Amino acid sequence: MKIGVVTFPGSLDDADAGRAVTTGGHEAVALWHADADLRGVDAVVLPGGFSYGDYLRCGAISRFAPVMGEVIEAAGRGLPVLGICNGFQILCESHLLPGALIRNDHRKFVCRDQRLRIDNNRTPWTSAYAEGQEIVIPLKNGEGGYVADQATLDRLEGEGRVVARYLEVNPNGSLRDIAGVTNERGNVVGLMPHPEHAVDALCGPGTDGLGFFTSLVEQALA
Repeated sequence: MKIGVVTFPGSLDDADAGRAVTTGGHEAVALWHADADLRGVDAVVLPGGFSYGDYLRCGAISRFAPVMGEVIEAAGRGLPVLGICNGFQILCESHLLPGALIRNDHRKFVCRDQRLRIDNNRTPWTSAYAEGQEIVIPLKNGEGGYVADQATLDRLEGEGRVVARYLEVNPNGSLRDIAGVTNERGNVVGLMPHPEHAVDALCGPGTDGLGFFTSLVEQALA
């Protein structure tokens, strides 16, 4: 499959995401923020970083990038989209996902290998995992606290749309220990930790993140 990896000014994990895509068995297609063309890709990854310097609010400027107009429209048609860290923030700012990401409750940047539980393995990005599977992947953010009103949180819980949850420690104050969520259709996933940094046993804490990039292959062959 051809998976587009978007580069915004300030992206710093786009190369890592592209490598994870190829490690997962796909063709990585570089997409530029200023181009309103998805180049026929089968899915899109919005990588981590500090798009447009996070000068206004994390992801707020990126939401208006020409490429995001295409991403929003394609996501509405069912295109799988994965937003990682800053990409998660962009998805919330674009209203493709509910809620918002705010400053960590301890007001400090956090970087650690984070234990998670996969609570929803029914998305195109998580089907390689077993429901309830525990994994460890890196986390690095300063504005990673997921927040939403109580009605939204209850709806996410009730509809099984919490994709991943923090275990052992809540690193940023995210409500209900939420590390990732999906939209109603299940094709758009936002995740604060970084699976692209856990796809090679020689780098990072292991290969627990690889499933986010092999899941699409498994679904295509199903």
